[in-house]
Amino acid sequence: MVRVALVQLDSSDTEAVDDRIARAASVVEGLRDVELAVLPELWHVGAFDLEGAKANAQPIDGPLVLRMREAARTAGITLHMGSFAEAHAGNRYNTSVVIDADGGILATYRKQHLFGWEDGEPSVMTAGDSLTVLPTPLGATGLATCYDLRFPELYRRLVDSGAEAFLMASGWPAPRIEHWDVLTRARAIEDQAWVVACNSAGTHAGMEMGGHSVVVDPRGAVVAQAGTSEEVLYADIDPSAARDWRMSFP
Repeated sequence: MVRVALVQLDSSDTEAVDDRIARAASVVEGLRDVELAVLPELWHVGAFDLEGAKANAQPIDGPLVLRMREAARTAGITLHMGSFAEAHAGNRYNTSVVIDADGGILATYRKQHLFGWEDGEPSVMTAGDSLTVLPTPLGATGLATCYDLRFPELYRRLVDSGAEAFLMASGWPAPRIEHWDVLTRARAIEDQAWVVACNSAGTHAGMEMGGHSVVVDPRGAVVAQAGTSEEVLYADIDPSAARDWRMSFP
């Protein structure tokens, strides 16, 4: 069994960005008896704070990722540090980063489905165009981010690339949290894969986050689910469950 921790951070805009980064790193460093941890989408500024994302964009070798690499190394865990606003070659991306227990970068994923229209996420971000499947303590693991959840074809492509589990960082809002609850289970059921999805809590840019970070098994059963406030959600995962279920119910 693999013990995972979903760090459902409060990303309220009453907290300074630097203070939140320091607090998140401290939470990660304090995790015990965990092999894998996941943080939310754009937690450093809040997923709906587009001006904050612009103002706080930085390269992947910048201080934010370096601090989270240090936290993963201190905790001795594999860390999906959530996503951040990555500045690269004149563009900004909503980029997830997975870090190994030695502090090295295992993989990155640039969010493909940007939320909103002319005045939404595409107004400040560039969409990614590549799939990411990597080895984690859960086995072959695909990455996705928030709004990607509404596009099942992405997850099918990840399965076709070998994925048996999905890690997802999210900033899903409270007004549509029932969609989140249904779709996280749907992606697990239709792909016969583990879904480990970490959402935000708190309120920023006038938007209340929905919480409900969740772990769903390959049969679609909810193994663990958070409430709506900041918390660390723990769950134990059997990495062989996806293979076993696919073999018995192909």
